[in-house]
Amino acid sequence: MRKVVLVTGADSGIGLAFCKRLLAEDDELHLCLACREMCKAEPVRDDLLASHPTAEVTIVEVDVSNLRSVFRASKELKQRFQRLDYVYLNAGILLNPRLKIKELFSGLFSRKMIHMFSTAEGLLTQDDNITADGLQEVFETNVFGHFILVQELEPLLCHPDSPSQLIWTSSCSALRSNFSLEDFQHSKGQEPYSSSKYATDLLSVALNRNFNQRGLYSSVVCPGAVMTNLTYRILPPFIWMLLLPVILLLRFFVNSFTMTPYNGAEVLLWLFQQKPESLNPLIKYHSATTGLGNNYINPQKV
Repeated sequence: MRKVVLVTGADSGIGLAFCKRLLAEDDELHLCLACREMCKAEPVRDDLLASHPTAEVTIVEVDVSNLRSVFRASKELKQRFQRLDYVYLNAGILLNPRLKIKELFSGLFSRKMIHMFSTAEGLLTQDDNITADGLQEVFETNVFGHFILVQELEPLLCHPDSPSQLIWTSSCSALRSNFSLEDFQHSKGQEPYSSSKYATDLLSVALNRNFNQRGLYSSVVCPGAVMTNLTYRILPPFIWMLLLPVILLLRFFVNSFTMTPYNGAEVLLWLFQQKPESLNPLIKYHSATTGLGNNYINPQKV
């Protein structure tokens, strides 16, 4: 019987890189691409099937920033499948990021330079919007929509005799300093992305406490600093070109500069190869890359 893997945000960036690496690892899977736009997902499915004709690749349309879409997709998935073996909660947004130029240049000449580049702490501000559900868009997309999806798919995930696994894509910028239970949607702050990713770290811990005995295990991962559509919007392309030599040099000191979606997907593939019950629920697993470009896994306490 084929194992079923569901990946949200599978049509671009780290999600797409992971799907390609996953099928190269095991092309006997049923891979379900959970994507917001069918016009983008269908060519991705066709390309994956062309490369791996023995695999089964299907699509479910879901926008995790819209609860009606989440409920509709959940219903469809429960009609299609009897169980889900892996659910990669990868979709996410970083709305209108803006770089604090003054903080950037002051940090370049301080002892905090490496920490600043590895976490982006204090460097970015972002806007946020209100969704049709009346929630902050970053929070609903990165946290709440996925949480409701998990709740709805509970019958497909909880099998004590054969564990299932949730994998949340977090971030190096998931900072406790940007999260508050009094403002858990970060509606009063300027760093909702960081806050939302810290919330996923906490949520993963809570899910393990509630669901491990029922055969559902949750892990949280960080793909590192990856150049995707999310990060390219922070600075103009020519600035990234100028910064690239500096970033490559820093990689000898900071292992979080994975740079490419392929490298960032290292930890996602590694988790697929592990037994869920053997993983530490209080550990966040990071993709890491050496200065010479070799990938490895760096576990750190949440």
